[in-house]
This record gives sequence, structure tokens and C-alpha cells, in this order.
Amino acid sequence: MPQFTLKINGRAREIDAEADDSLLSVLRYDLGLTGSKYGCGEGQCGACTVHLNGQATRSCVTRVGAVADASITTIEGLSTGDLLHPVQLAFLEEEAFQCGYCTSGMVMSAVALLRAHPHPTDEEIVTFMSGNICRCGTYARVVRAVKLAASRVKTSPSARRQP
Repeated sequence: MPQFTLKINGRAREIDAEADDSLLSVLRYDLGLTGSKYGCGEGQCGACTVHLNGQATRSCVTRVGAVADASITTIEGLSTGDLLHPVQLAFLEEEAFQCGYCTSGMVMSAVALLRAHPHPTDEEIVTFMSGNICRCGTYARVVRAVKLAASRVKTSPSARRQP
């Protein structure tokens, strides 16, 4: 079996995997990073969202062989020790989740949005987050959480670092 070195959450990780294995399966089953969830397996629901070189990416349809040179950030890599990322804090404060299954993908997408557009309008938030499905229907709370995080990005040191 081929061996790959993946840079995940700032750390090089050696894995044995086939080039066409999904990044999601390698993260969850080989590396124990279970924050990213399997939802649809087709890249449509957003539960598996991670960052590849800072861009929100669906890990269920991303192949390991295509990301060997990329910088990968998972939900586990957003916090710094006990200090949560501002988006994570805002999701907690606004209770922007119910069952929690979609939450890591929502948070990862929101972080990518705020990196590209630090002060998005409600419409921009809805449009950007439309690729993330919440079966519990917490969309209004998600919008509030993203707006809250955006209001804090300019003053929070953890938000200024690029995960």
C-alpha cells in the first residue's frame, strides 16, 4: 500500500492509504480525527468540510492522492489549546446547533467565509452556507452565530491566526 505524508493541523502525519481513498475516511478511521462527519458521501451536505490550503473543501469526495502537498485543517485544528476559535464560541453562544451532526462542517465553512469576507451581509452568509445542510433547521441561529463571530474577528487574536 502506498504511503503518504499529509500536513494536518500543522503536523506531518504518515499514512498508508490508496491514492483514491477519501480524505474523510483517512481522517476518521486512520488518524482518529472524528470531528468531520460522513453525511451524504457526495459532497452535497457539508458535514465533512475541512480546509485545504484555507479553502472549505468536502473531504468525502477529496482523494488522498490529490492532497499530499496541501495544508489540511480539521475542526480539531481550529482551537489553540483550551482557546476556542471565535466561530466555535459564537456557535456555542447562539446555540447554532441541535443534534450537532452538521456543526463541525458549518463551523469550518463559516471560518472560510469570514476569512474571505470578514463582515458578510446576511445574504452573503446564507449564500455561502447554503452548501451545509442542517436537518434540525437551525439556520437562523447559524446566521446569528456567523454575524457574532464576524463582529469579534477584528479584536480576537485567535481569529487573526490562519488555521
